[in-house]
Order: sequence, then C-alpha cells, then structure tokens
Amino acid sequence: MTDDVMTIRAMCDSFGVTPRTLRFYETKELLAPRRDGQRCLYTRRDRARLALTLRGKRFGFSLEEIRQILDLYNREDGPAEQLASGCAAARRQLADLTRRRADLDAVINDLRAQIAWADDALRALNRQTAAE
Repeated sequence: MTDDVMTIRAMCDSFGVTPRTLRFYETKELLAPRRDGQRCLYTRRDRARLALTLRGKRFGFSLEEIRQILDLYNREDGPAEQLASGCAAARRQLADLTRRRADLDAVINDLRAQIAWADDALRALNRQTAAE
C-alpha cells in the first residue's frame, strides 16, 4: 500500500471509525473511494474529506451541510468559495452553540438552586425530627 491510497482497515484504524461508518459516509456522498475489485481504496482526497467530516460533526454540522461545503471545492472558484461558505456556516453554528450554552447555563443554575433549596429543606426536616 502506498501513501497515496489506504484500505478500509487502514482508514478505520487511522481515524478511529468503523467500516460501517465509512460505507455510510460513502452513501451520503462524503467519500468516493476507488474500487479495485472488491477492495475500497481511499485517496488523500478521501482522507481529507473524512477528517473535515469528523471535525464538522464534532462542531454540530449535519452531514448534508458538510457535504455541501465539501462539494464547493470542485467548482470553478472552489477553494475560495468553500472557505467563505465554511466560515459563514461556522459563524452561524458558533452563534447557535453560544445561545444553547447560555440556555444550558441558565438551566444548570436553576437546578443548582433547586438542589440547594431541597438540601436546606431536608436539613430543616432532620433538625425538626431530631428535636421531637
């Protein structure tokens, strides 16, 4: 095996994914491995696309959003358009994550207050029971 192509096993080992995941990404048009008989051979392009896909998923992008951004690379003004589109999508995702974090922080603070109230109420009940 050369540095230019990897087998499905090498891809799985390298990226920590399962063969099923790679096949699924292939059906979603995120990867397009070459075929050598029954073997799938993944190129540098596939490896780059998989790395970007995994990063995009980690950031909360849908597979369709990731595919659309990746596919921009093949257009006439591909790299610039891909970068601009990716940055715009990243800004939207960051704003959404920031809003969701603020919502989650508020819920966490409310829950902490409820736990503190319950702890105080339980201590009061225990003191009352001990005094009786």
